[in-house]
Amino acid sequence: MIDYKLLAALVAVVENGGFERGAQVLALSQSAVSQRIKLLEARVGAPVLVRTSPPTPTPTGQRLLNHAQQVGLLERDLQRDVPMAGEGDSPPRLRIALNADSLATWWAAAVAKLCQDQALLLDLLVDDQDVGLRRMRAGEVAGCLCASAEPVAGARSLLLGSMRYVAVARPEFISRYFPTGVNPQTLGAAPAVVFGPDDQLQHRFLQAQGFSGQFLHHLCPSSEGFVKFLCAGVGWGMVPALQVEAELDSGELVELVPGQSVKVPLYWHYWRNGGSVLAELTDQLAKAAPRWLASD
Repeated sequence: MIDYKLLAALVAVVENGGFERGAQVLALSQSAVSQRIKLLEARVGAPVLVRTSPPTPTPTGQRLLNHAQQVGLLERDLQRDVPMAGEGDSPPRLRIALNADSLATWWAAAVAKLCQDQALLLDLLVDDQDVGLRRMRAGEVAGCLCASAEPVAGARSLLLGSMRYVAVARPEFISRYFPTGVNPQTLGAAPAVVFGPDDQLQHRFLQAQGFSGQFLHHLCPSSEGFVKFLCAGVGWGMVPALQVEAELDSGELVELVPGQSVKVPLYWHYWRNGGSVLAELTDQLAKAAPRWLASD
């Protein structure tokens, strides 16, 4: 039988990035949390944490985190149907991983009504759409929005639609770096803006233009900052068409190759046994996302 006080210590340490902050959340001493983790490891007969900074779960720890999150969601359903003496009526909270571009464009509008109606609280973790599913594998989140179609064990995936990305830059930038047009030679000399090491959108656009190999680029891990870099004329980059509608309409930004885009599918991953709140969020996303995402 799992001692859920010990499991709560593991969750607090991982979710808050360390023993000290985990102890603050639990209103315990750091020593007490450390002892609970050691006792949990003794009970399961295996390490549950790698003592790095921040601590990371071992495969055994990941399975326990996954279990803890699902149990927490199901307990909320039980408390709603069978009120328990001494239990506080705290609002439900879901920990979700999603890509920065969705957060910067359509996500808030899609979930706003549910958050208001259900007093739902969200903990949002931002990851690139190509790698976000690792959060679910690690048992850190109840749901994940990413480009991967294949769900992890115990979860389902639902295609919400595709986000369309366009290559844009300031007109002055295009005049300076692409005087003979967009081709492998001019692309090799024009600096790009890349969100982070996992961002492959610029690579896909370059390959479509016949360019391969290394290219000059800035790194800017912020969706809002990314667009500001482009508007400042320091590079070209791939951004959601949703995010730069006003800039394209005004002519502040223009497409490098008009009419050519890269579409990225977005799948919603969620635990099969995640309780009613997660099911309601899934229904809300399925209904709302087509307003902003392409269906093909």
